[in-house]
Amino acid sequence: MMYECRLPLAESELAIMTSFPPCREALAQGKLVSAAELSDQRPTLVFLHGWHDNAASFTPLFEPLSAAFHLVSVDWPGHGLSEHRGTDNYYYFMDYVDDLAQIRQALAGQSVILVGHSLGALVAAAYAGAFPETLAGLVLIEGLAPLCENAELAADRLRQGIESRMKRRQRVSKRLKLDSFQAALTVRCRINGLDAEQLRPLVQRATYRDGDHWYWRHDDKLRCDSLIRMTEMQAKTLMSGIACPVLSVLGERGFTYLKEPDAGLSWVPQAAQITVPGGHHCHLESPRQVCEQILLFTSKIKKLV
Repeated sequence: MMYECRLPLAESELAIMTSFPPCREALAQGKLVSAAELSDQRPTLVFLHGWHDNAASFTPLFEPLSAAFHLVSVDWPGHGLSEHRGTDNYYYFMDYVDDLAQIRQALAGQSVILVGHSLGALVAAAYAGAFPETLAGLVLIEGLAPLCENAELAADRLRQGIESRMKRRQRVSKRLKLDSFQAALTVRCRINGLDAEQLRPLVQRATYRDGDHWYWRHDDKLRCDSLIRMTEMQAKTLMSGIACPVLSVLGERGFTYLKEPDAGLSWVPQAAQITVPGGHHCHLESPRQVCEQILLFTSKIKKLV
């Protein structure tokens, strides 16, 4: 069983799912739960979802892992049930790292292992490079180093990002209407190449009904392109600063570039990579194998911080 709660951050509020009953008094103080309030000393897994997904995208992993860990699954700002960022904020990548730092602060006193998928994996890796002393381990599913590109592309990147904002402003009043929940589910199945049962929890959290129609909850500004990206040297510096063990989980039909040396794994001091059946959302297609790999990986971590 997973519980719903809302965690206040400095400038916003996040919707979060937890395997333990939330404490209102602790939440009011910006804490998810104190170590003393937990019934045992199990480490905490914090799940960080990908772009346009939400906390429910990890649903098949919750029950198999709940016996060994306390679980926390987060809706990033602009996703799921979390608040959207302000109208002048376009979801700069490093702001997610700031969000994660506040989430980790809310779990003070607990041993934390991050499990990130896609965007969530990139944010987790960047955070781990900047705050290496705060984590016991990293599980990165279909994602490694923060996206980077040659500095010579800066002008093209800036132009592309600005033009994407201009296009969004032209369509801002056009809210996409869907005739039914099934229509929304069908759209996601087609986009992700997954079946309805695999995506149902994610789409239920990603949509709402208003009158006769269904709508997506996510912030439309998420579709705008980045204005700038790191250089490879910046990404490499962050990855090389990760002090905890790292497990990279790839889908057999996932992003093939993640197997290449310059994808980021070779920059990490302690890292291993495994492959499971499935594509980019391999944790939904092969949840049993992913859970087995997480349990095996964490069983070998000698120091839990």
